[in-house]
Amino acid sequence: MFKTECDYMDRLKLTLCVHAVKPGRCPKPKKIPACAESCSYDGQCPATKKCCPTTCGHACTKPGECPPEKPVGGSCARYCTGDSDCPDNEKCCSNGCGHCCTAPYTVKPGRCPKPKKIPACAESCSDDGQCPATKKCCPTTCGHACITQFLLPHES
Repeated sequence: MFKTECDYMDRLKLTLCVHAVKPGRCPKPKKIPACAESCSYDGQCPATKKCCPTTCGHACTKPGECPPEKPVGGSCARYCTGDSDCPDNEKCCSNGCGHCCTAPYTVKPGRCPKPKKIPACAESCSDDGQCPATKKCCPTTCGHACITQFLLPHES
């Protein structure tokens, strides 16, 4: 009847249960079309999905954001219609024309130094998730590289 001891405590209106928070960040609410209250905490969601706010409720969703669309569009085929069509942690993202399963885009806190101060000339990363520890994927004079970022006062 109840999936977990926490569900039973919720049913009895007890507040003694501490809910574990799964890793990852929820996508922005406007990106989740569901309009229902299908969960109230991460433990009610399967596998790595998180209980995320929608525009009018909460739903179990894969964490992370889609990468920014490239100005030159990709294939106009629609390989997926939602995150549930994609394997593992991949998300169903627009490629500028159609939709395809894509690894989520990671953004770490802080900001990149000005590109003119980074002479590296290579494409060694495409988002912060590909960089170790607290390094960010920053533009260089002719590419992108993992660089130690500057933290803004409100981010430290």
